[in-house]
Amino acid sequence: MVRLGNDWDNIIGGEFQKEYYLRLREFLKAEYAAYEVYPDMHDLFSALKVTGYAATKLVIVGQDPYHEPNQAHGMSFSVNVGVEIPPSLRNIYKELHDSLGCYIPNNGFLVPWARQGVLLLNSVLTVRAHEANSHANKGWETFTDAIIEALNRREDPVVFLLWGSYARKKAELLDRDRHKILEAPHPSPLSASRGFFGCNHFRLANDFLLSLIKSPIDWQIPNV
Repeated sequence: MVRLGNDWDNIIGGEFQKEYYLRLREFLKAEYAAYEVYPDMHDLFSALKVTGYAATKLVIVGQDPYHEPNQAHGMSFSVNVGVEIPPSLRNIYKELHDSLGCYIPNNGFLVPWARQGVLLLNSVLTVRAHEANSHANKGWETFTDAIIEALNRREDPVVFLLWGSYARKKAELLDRDRHKILEAPHPSPLSASRGFFGCNHFRLANDFLLSLIKSPIDWQIPNV
């Protein structure tokens, strides 16, 4: 039985007993035994462990983990300290600099966001080394959609940042009348110039939180 150690246990704990998840678990046992898989199995649920259900103010939806060594640690777009900042995250930092004046930090470790209520949720939580999307359609999407649907049921509004066509499909699960849905192209170098740059999502998200009498997110990642 997976224990997340916070209120997610009561919200989605039942998913771990469902048939799809039991099949996923057997698949993962075989994958971790036979291949290099990221992130480390102890980091699979880092996003949920750090950012509880009631504490979630904002969700950034990613697709699947980084698939090169030492990068992924269980949070979308985030990498471990000491790892080169990936291109998409570098573009996120550029948008933060241009819209809010944040300096470009020397690392891509986004845990400071997570501790403020930013749920950094990938749709698929594992990947085989060097093989992007290799664990797609194995059951993770059902699990993470259950997380999004649970947040959608909350009376307390949530901000959802949906970047790129994959993430934007998640809008179908959401009540736009209650929650703040911000959509833009993906921040990857291939698409950032087509509308991610200049989207102003970080300021808009904080404006919405302030309208709810909630503390805004401090988007500045400190240097290490």
